Amino acid sequence: MARNSPRVSIGMPVFQGGNYMRQAIDSILAQTYEDFELIVSDNASTDDTGDIVRSYAARDQRVRYHRQEQNVGSTRNYNRAFELATGEYFRWAAHDDLLAPECLAKCVEVLDRDPGVVLCQAQARVIDEQGRVVAEDVPVMRTDAPRAPDRFIDVIRVSHSCHQQYGLVRAQTLARSPRMGNYPASDRVLLASLALFGRFHEIREGLFFVRRHAQQSLQAHPDRYALTVWYDPAKRGTLIFPKWRILAGYWSAVGGAPVSWFDRVRCYAYLVGWARHNARTLGRDLTTAGKQLLLRSPVIRTWVTALKHR
Repeated sequence: MARNSPRVSIGMPVFQGGNYMRQAIDSILAQTYEDFELIVSDNASTDDTGDIVRSYAARDQRVRYHRQEQNVGSTRNYNRAFELATGEYFRWAAHDDLLAPECLAKCVEVLDRDPGVVLCQAQARVIDEQGRVVAEDVPVMRTDAPRAPDRFIDVIRVSHSCHQQYGLVRAQTLARSPRMGNYPASDRVLLASLALFGRFHEIREGLFFVRRHAQQSLQAHPDRYALTVWYDPAKRGTLIFPKWRILAGYWSAVGGAPVSWFDRVRCYAYLVGWARHNARTLGRDLTTAGKQLLLRSPVIRTWVTALKHR
């Protein structure tokens, strides 16, 4: 099957993905909609990830393999997968998730039919290490609302999973968004930005299977600092302000959105309320950064060491 100009690009950023990658790729290649390319961006894995993908690429020319020679962090690897894409529509795919065979076809059908929809995703089912369904992800946001502020407000206000990050999106719209940021919860910022560009459509069928296992990023990096370094290794040893980065991302998304001045003001007004609601966490970021600065002082470090040895 030729891959000169596929309508759909699927980007799979991966690091040490040998455990579930075969299952993920098999589910993608089994799609009833076949006009796609699968771009695997390998973030300098040291396991058998490269060998696995090369074996698929040798059998199916829709599979493309690109390798980072050194670990560039999750964020740059995710965005690199999109930069390599050529299709009209794009979706990210995790190396440990699965798609039902008709998932891609039904998402393409929605985007083809309704130009007001910028992202289409099937309802998610959560699976465990053995692939058994253990939960259903029921949509809780008004991302299909006709007004942009209503969609934006729900994305940043409602507690939700970010499974829509793996939906099929119009590539031109994604190119105008901030894409993935190098800080925790940047996927929420991305979704908030996309929601300002247009409606999301949720296919009410469980065609997307999200795997939960101990090696996932949130499980392997439980604190915000470790997770930030996973997103961007260059952040190691630097001051980080996770909640402030999220607020800045939301603010920037509103500024760059194609909305009326009235809708923009409404979004900004809600962000002021969001900041007030999250004031404690925002303050904790500043306190933590202040402590880190103090501990970098040789005098303070000597004093703290002396206290520990009393």
